[in-house]
Amino acid sequence: MKLKTVSTIFSVVALVAGLANSTTASAHAIWFAQRAKQLAMIYGVGADDLDAVKRLPLLQTVNGYDADWQKVPTTIKANGPIATVDSEDPVTTVAAVMDYGIWAKGKDGEWYKKGRDELPDAVVAEHNYKYGVFLGSLTAKVPLLEGQDLQIVPVGEIPAEYNKPATFKVMFKGKPIKGVQILRDYVNDPDQTPQITADDGTVTFDIRNQGLNVVVAIYVGQTDNAAKYDHIEHRATLSFVLPHKPE
Repeated sequence: MKLKTVSTIFSVVALVAGLANSTTASAHAIWFAQRAKQLAMIYGVGADDLDAVKRLPLLQTVNGYDADWQKVPTTIKANGPIATVDSEDPVTTVAAVMDYGIWAKGKDGEWYKKGRDELPDAVVAEHNYKYGVFLGSLTAKVPLLEGQDLQIVPVGEIPAEYNKPATFKVMFKGKPIKGVQILRDYVNDPDQTPQITADDGTVTFDIRNQGLNVVVAIYVGQTDNAAKYDHIEHRATLSFVLPHKPE
């Protein structure tokens, strides 16, 4: 067997192992959903709606946009036990970026807010970034948004009825990226087998819910500080709502 072939096999094995570790390790994401007629930022996985308020200091950016993609002053604030979007003017789209920091999984199976430099025998160490975009229009042509290093962009309009196909393109730092894991229904089926983006960064699937949809993209990128972490995990969500019939 040629050395190049052996090297390629080991690279693929390493990548798959990294993906498996990362998907299990950093399953939590941020996304947007309605709570008591207010748009809230959720932190969690599946049906687990965890404490987003205490994680507000980790937010790097919050941006709101009107229907013409003009910025609208927007913040996310504590509102009792939930974190809600606050803006004096109407917003169509909201986007947020969270730097969740460096975490390492010890041999005991527990996660510690430490790097490999502090926990050298860690099973895996990673730096986690979480991105969330709420899209209030199913027909909007979505541009690349500020701060969204990993972004899920609809290709064409999103159908207004579930079980209809839709295509999305995943962009990383402004370029389409292949090999990204896609979960089409993060809230109701977080353990689903992921789809993988094609060479042009696209993926097509049937819209799952006649209501809230939270699509997730997971990209495990190279480390920029090998002494502290093995890789960087970027986890992005796109949330949107299909309307129900009039009451």
